[in-house]
Amino acid sequence: MKHMFHYEGRWTGGRAGSGEIRAGGLQATVTRPAQMGGPGIGTNPDEMLLSAAATCYMMTLAFLLEARKIPVMDLTVFSTGVFSEEGGLHCDSIAHRPKILLDGEGNGVVDLAMQLAREAESRCMVSRALAGNVSISVEPEVFVNDGR
Repeated sequence: MKHMFHYEGRWTGGRAGSGEIRAGGLQATVTRPAQMGGPGIGTNPDEMLLSAAATCYMMTLAFLLEARKIPVMDLTVFSTGVFSEEGGLHCDSIAHRPKILLDGEGNGVVDLAMQLAREAESRCMVSRALAGNVSISVEPEVFVNDGR
């Protein structure tokens, strides 16, 4: 089965210009990031690439945890992307740091939750698309709610 998604974008100006994008439920203003000499309004491709990778990773991990009936109370993912302008702008690396909070019955599955957190990266569609071009790491933390 194939799925199609659509994008529409409009841009005004040059490097210091701005644009409006729309894709499904996403609607945003885009400009060049301030740290790269742009106006830094709205978002930019760097943040969107990181967000796509992190969101895909987070959803894949949630689905894996659910499939194994891991008692998750909270799943939070913090991700950092490193971008470089040397030799043309590119993404060097992405690091995902998931924090998984299990309910009190999760003591026996901490190791499995850690394993699934690492496995999710290789199953994520965006990670697979970036493979060979971007170094992606996962540094999970799993906690069990002891009721305090």
